[in-house]
Amino acid sequence: MGKFYRMQTGTHLNSVVCQSLANSSYGVKGKSPLQKLHLVSRSIHHPHYTSSKFQRPPLRTSIQQFSSLNRLPLRKTKLLSVKYGYLSHRNFWVARLASRLLKLRYLVLGSAVGGGYTAKKTYDQWKEMLPDLNDYKWIVPDFIWELDEHIDFEKLSKVLPDAEDLAKLLPDFDKIGESLSSLKGFFSPGYNLVSEVIGASDLLLLLGSQGETAFRATDQGYENDKQYKKVSDKEKIDQLQEELLHTQLKYQRILERLEKENKELRKLVLQKDDKGIHQRKLKKSLIDMYSEVLDILSDYDASYNTQDHLPRVVVVGDQSAGKTSVLEMIAQARIFPRGSGEMMTRSPVKVTLSEGPHHVALFKDSSREFDLTKEEDLAALRNEIEIRMRKSVKEGCTVSAETISLNVKGPGLQRMVLVDLPGVISTVTSGMAPDTKDTIFSISKAYMQNPNAIILCIQDGSVDAERSIVTDLVSQMDPHGKRTIFVLTKVDLAEKNVASPNRIQQIIEGKLFPMKALGYFAVVTGKGNSSESIESIKDYEEEFFQNSKLLKTCMLKAHQVTTRNLSLAVSDCFWKMVRESVEQQADAFKATRFNLETEWKNNYPRLRELDRNELFEKAKNEILDEVISLSQVTPKHWEEILQKTLWERVSTHVIENIYLPAAQTTNSGTFNTTVDIKLKQWTDKQLPNKAVEVAWETLQEEFSHFMTEKKGKEHDDIFDKLKQAVKEESIKRHKWNERAEDSLRVIQHNALEDRSISDKQQWDAAIHFMEDTLQSRLKDTESVIEDMVGPDWKKRWLYWVGRTKEQNIRNETKNELEKMIKCNEDHAAYLANDEVTTVRKNLEAKGVAVDPCLIKDTWHQVYRRHFLKTALSHCNLCRRGFYYYQRHFVDSELECNDVVLFWRIQRMLAITANTLRQQLTNTEVRRLEKNVKEVLEDFAEDSDKKVKLLTGKRVQLAEDLKKVREIQEKLEAFIEALHQEK
Repeated sequence: MGKFYRMQTGTHLNSVVCQSLANSSYGVKGKSPLQKLHLVSRSIHHPHYTSSKFQRPPLRTSIQQFSSLNRLPLRKTKLLSVKYGYLSHRNFWVARLASRLLKLRYLVLGSAVGGGYTAKKTYDQWKEMLPDLNDYKWIVPDFIWELDEHIDFEKLSKVLPDAEDLAKLLPDFDKIGESLSSLKGFFSPGYNLVSEVIGASDLLLLLGSQGETAFRATDQGYENDKQYKKVSDKEKIDQLQEELLHTQLKYQRILERLEKENKELRKLVLQKDDKGIHQRKLKKSLIDMYSEVLDILSDYDASYNTQDHLPRVVVVGDQSAGKTSVLEMIAQARIFPRGSGEMMTRSPVKVTLSEGPHHVALFKDSSREFDLTKEEDLAALRNEIEIRMRKSVKEGCTVSAETISLNVKGPGLQRMVLVDLPGVISTVTSGMAPDTKDTIFSISKAYMQNPNAIILCIQDGSVDAERSIVTDLVSQMDPHGKRTIFVLTKVDLAEKNVASPNRIQQIIEGKLFPMKALGYFAVVTGKGNSSESIESIKDYEEEFFQNSKLLKTCMLKAHQVTTRNLSLAVSDCFWKMVRESVEQQADAFKATRFNLETEWKNNYPRLRELDRNELFEKAKNEILDEVISLSQVTPKHWEEILQKTLWERVSTHVIENIYLPAAQTTNSGTFNTTVDIKLKQWTDKQLPNKAVEVAWETLQEEFSHFMTEKKGKEHDDIFDKLKQAVKEESIKRHKWNERAEDSLRVIQHNALEDRSISDKQQWDAAIHFMEDTLQSRLKDTESVIEDMVGPDWKKRWLYWVGRTKEQNIRNETKNELEKMIKCNEDHAAYLANDEVTTVRKNLEAKGVAVDPCLIKDTWHQVYRRHFLKTALSHCNLCRRGFYYYQRHFVDSELECNDVVLFWRIQRMLAITANTLRQQLTNTEVRRLEKNVKEVLEDFAEDSDKKVKLLTGKRVQLAEDLKKVREIQEKLEAFIEALHQEK
């Protein structure tokens, strides 16, 4: 019996010591302590962490006895400092004798209990009734789990004495055992059972839980415990809980200090790399690569019907719930605009957090860096965000779905992508668009319906839970809470104002709101003062939770408080979701790419896959080539077009206001004087401006001709709309040189003053020009007269048409006026009043009532035809008049001053056309080309303009294909880097 007892006792002691040391292997291995999670947040990541329904039992004993960090030798431990003193009421005299001699009260008690229960239950049943010790491993501080990383247990096990050495230290129970040999059969089962119970209770005491709870598994044990309970009073429990909290905070501060030192060292290393000391190029970080993919997707045209399911952290909450403050605490900078009760977040803001040597922020589309350590840069950043938000909001709206992308880098920042959404509202107030509430809901749902998005639900703890709107929305989008993290803000105000603290506990335990979540956190983001710094807010938050009754009374758990723990948990969930879903999303985009490539091959087999930007560049080159073609137009072509167009524009004025009035004079001197005066007036006031207008219109026509000309099979009608827009905008911006009119006026005036025709060829050219002009005018006049009097007798018989009553009256009037002209072929251009009266009376005698105004109107056309016929016949006579012209028509009845007038007009047109051609080719074409380049550059920067001008299924398909390829390549590079980091 003594030998048996020594073996059992030695084995028991050895097992207790080794088991307590070996249990330290239950931690996370393979990382240095600086890379661990926060001490107070460790339990949420620990593999042995259980759900919140298991309450942590308070600490009962200190763990300093087995401190291995200071390398002190192990001391003998009195494992059972509490005497249980169970008294037996049976009359076993042998047992009382053994108890007095050997101090074996525990053996007697165990044997009595074991003997009573061996009749009812087996040993295995007893063992099942013992509590699962794994549930109490959270009580031990985290450094105990890490002992195996710092202590070589193999060497330690060799140093420790074995069972035989320990047996030598114990008393010799051989003789005593012989006297108790008769009781061996009775006490053996109970002894085995009690030894197991003692070992379990010793280990339970070592882990810091309540030792007596091991004996409360049975009714009988509970009754005996009530009689002899000594150390389970409430004050001791509260004291131990407070000591545990202080211990956790102590290690938390130590870890924060080490992390701060690590951050400074890492900052120095990154700064050295940034300066090129190591002469190596830093690779783009994982989070930056991932953010680029999200930026490409945000720029994706919504009409392409592509919806990605890549993870993001979507921050939602009621208005003024503290969303922005939580994000600022995570980003460690006050970067967002602030307002008192008004809506500040008017569009989604994507914030990419990454680690870097300097704490800076920059926008995706800008190269300016904002130093977040300087207050002036912070103010400028907040102002820039507010300006971008207001620009993104369209007229008549309050919020916008356009995303603002911001990158924040700094030492120690957790890598993740967060999207801050506009706060959910319940009522549309004055000044808001009527659809503001619905728009915010639709934006929030669009982000939250992504099955891989992490939903960070922000709830204001200082308001009644029944007023929450966002919790219902989140529960609709994630009913099972598999990707939701709940954050209760303003806990300091909640603890002060809430009458029942249990209400806060219900919220954190997920029992109050109709929603489920992965985790629940309580944070404090300041005292409500917008001028507070991040450091002061962190200090205030730590001080509050250190003194909070919510934490001391275990209503809140240590890993559920502070924004730091929240940041770590969100980052872990984000990267876990990224690793689980990114490869699946890459495969989805790969399938999409294959479908798009197949569609392109079937619809456009002979065309290259040019996206909108590439098509714009191609169109830009074509347009610039066409503008350059203007400079290749020959001078002869320019002058012919200019001269012809200018004469068409001024011919009416020349005939009606210069030639006809001058031809009514009686002699050549008066004719020349009248012509000179009228030409001078015309040149000073109208002619230069008309000439410039003609030149500008000619340039526009030629430019339009080159822009719209189809080039056979090479013509691509997809550019037509863009070319038309470029043409219109360039012409709109172009302004002719203001000094051109002044120089042109002088040239035209000098050209019209010259009357000397040098040779017969010029004389004949002037006569030909005069004949063409008069023939054209005569033809126009005949057409007008025909419309006035109606068809003649041939057309009436051939086409069966007749004259109207008014046409009959005009025809009779015309006949009377022609009789008057035949009587006097040199009649003046105007009818006298008595002549009008004579014509009217003659018509009345024929039974035709006519108005005097009708007579004058008809006379104007009849006399005009007569004058033009007379001028044409005179022009034929002047064909042989060049000889008389050289002699100044001396001793000759023939006067050809009208031929000289037309020669002056013709020469002025030629000189003007030549001058305008020089201005076009030397100045205006180049200025137009410059305007076209500026318009194209403006269009290239305006993406909306390109989308509007370059449309069609082909453009859409090419754009979609390019984006999908780019996204797939980025995702594959990201996945490869992710595997390398693993």
